Amino acid sequence: MQKHLIDPKRVRHTPPQFSWVDHRLVRGNHLMKASAPAWALYLVLVTVGDEHGLSYYSDRTLARLLSLHEESIAEARRQLLAAGVIAYAAPLYQVLGLEVAS
Repeated sequence: MQKHLIDPKRVRHTPPQFSWVDHRLVRGNHLMKASAPAWALYLVLVTVGDEHGLSYYSDRTLARLLSLHEESIAEARRQLLAAGVIAYAAPLYQVLGLEVAS
């Protein structure tokens, strides 16, 4: 199959503040390590993080943004910590570089 741009006027460019979600999230089998709400939290953290992946949104704000209960945010965070894709030292989150799953 030959690839071509569908909308050449809307080609994505890496934003100056950060980058897109790392493709190794899928290729390294990371997605199987957490639930969909956990990955929704991860996407928010990637989006709001600075160039080092750091952010400090509260559970209340994250719950509101994701239409989840605060308890669900805590569980999502636990799953992402267990998956090794974030670090957390209240109130600070860090999105970590991805390692290839074995």
